Amino acid sequence: MSEGNQDSVDLSLLDGIMDGYDADRDNLISILWSTQNLYGYLPESALLRIARFTGFPPAAVMGVSSFYTQFRMTPVGKYLILLCKGTACHVSGVGAVEAALRAYLELPQDGTTEDGLFTLEGVACIGCCCLAPAMMINGKTYGHLTPGYAVGILRELRAKEEAK
Repeated sequence: MSEGNQDSVDLSLLDGIMDGYDADRDNLISILWSTQNLYGYLPESALLRIARFTGFPPAAVMGVSSFYTQFRMTPVGKYLILLCKGTACHVSGVGAVEAALRAYLELPQDGTTEDGLFTLEGVACIGCCCLAPAMMINGKTYGHLTPGYAVGILRELRAKEEAK
């Protein structure tokens, strides 16, 4: 991490988070989680501030934040799609659903659409095996997916955004 990086986030918002914790290394993951909930990802400037607060070297904070898959280092789209790739979803045809979503979103791999509207992430399991294949979008679960049904959900969300 470089001290000169200037991402465009309001670091004063971190004060409210840090006020809730002691400047203790044991609180690092909780602080990172709260920071990601605040910004939607972990901005580099926030990681530097967290390093100073906790007493960890910046490289250690970056190491922890990049080790755990639940932490994001880049912003996500307005709609975060978590596509379950667990065993039940796998055997129920999530591969075809994934191919349809990627084609619709024009994403060759996990990532965010150019318009910033959708982020697609494959995840190990969302805990809804009885609904396989399943996905979550911003915390709402959709199950018994087919390729057409999954793409239809995204089309409805896009139309809703375009109508605004």
